[in-house]
Amino acid sequence: MSTFVHSQFNQSHPGVDRVEGIVEKYQAYSRPFEGAKALAAVLLGALVSSLLVVANQVIDSWSDGHLMAAWIALWIVAFSSLALFDGPVKSLAQSLKTSFQHVLRQRAQAQQDQKTWAVAKRDPALMAELTVLMLRG
Repeated sequence: MSTFVHSQFNQSHPGVDRVEGIVEKYQAYSRPFEGAKALAAVLLGALVSSLLVVANQVIDSWSDGHLMAAWIALWIVAFSSLALFDGPVKSLAQSLKTSFQHVLRQRAQAQQDQKTWAVAKRDPALMAELTVLMLRG
């Protein structure tokens, strides 16, 4: 005699579902900050923070009784520097990324050339082909 039991258990754990949801949200938020955008954001943040430090030092010297005016001036410096340096920092980040990719491609090509030359030293047929290619220019 056979008996079958059909139970209705959840196929997934609620804690695992929550962790998977957090991971998916993290991945969705981290996608926009790849490559040049992330570099531009970091450079802009560094530039604005350095300007805020300088502005704070200047404001500290004359803010004896004008603390509210000093804070307003500090935030004006912060927001205006964000607005002014947004475009140039993005273009700088893009050019840095492009030049870095170019250097990486050149380095990979040089390594591949060295490997090919090392193989050609041992293989006379490949050396003959490379010699013909070098003579053609």
